[in-house]
Amino acid sequence: MDKNIHSRVAALDWPSLDESLWKHGYALTDPLLTREECQSLIELYPHDENFRSHIVMARYRFGSGDYKYFDYPLPPLVRDLREHSYPHLAEIANEWNLAMDTAVKFPLKHDEFLRQCHKAGQHRATPLLLHYEAGDYNCLHQDLYGDVAFPLQITIFLSDPSEDYTGGEFVLVEQQLRAQSRAEVVVPARGQALIFATRYRPVKGSRGFYRTNLRHGVSRVKSGRRFTLGVIYHDAQ
Repeated sequence: MDKNIHSRVAALDWPSLDESLWKHGYALTDPLLTREECQSLIELYPHDENFRSHIVMARYRFGSGDYKYFDYPLPPLVRDLREHSYPHLAEIANEWNLAMDTAVKFPLKHDEFLRQCHKAGQHRATPLLLHYEAGDYNCLHQDLYGDVAFPLQITIFLSDPSEDYTGGEFVLVEQQLRAQSRAEVVVPARGQALIFATRYRPVKGSRGFYRTNLRHGVSRVKSGRRFTLGVIYHDAQ
């Protein structure tokens, strides 16, 4: 695997990912991180100097488990993933907004988008590590931290369901127009990245595109330990 994150991201099959995002609201990449890189991120978790905040989900009735938001400056691996994946996703996000008749157009460079966040008072880093033990889960939710929000985000799976844990499936629920909600369950391997809608996505109907609402969560971990990296592109207030 190429050592350069920029090259790895560029080498992804973006036409297929784009098609899946339009069709399903999510897309799963080929392995993007090595086992060693995944382990290096997991090993950051006990060291609080890397993070700005530690959230225990049960305290807020978010679920069971915990997560930590990175502080700036981000670890180089996290920084590079965020920076180099953003331009590809910004193009898709702009196509989505056009389909949903939304006036917002995102810049194609992440630092320019962050300036928009900072102008709106959103200065805090949002990439995070999530940690689950047996019995833990994450309630359905959306990762919105202010008025400025990017419509796509990524979860990278640092643990492997074939070795490290059972259960703990990633769950996406879409609220369909005048219909029952639709659920998707995904079980990626270590190193894969799941791209999905932060809040809304366009769906083609008989009269053009309409907007559907999505939430995501994690089913109960039945055994073992599960770590993931969340890459969110907007900053928080």
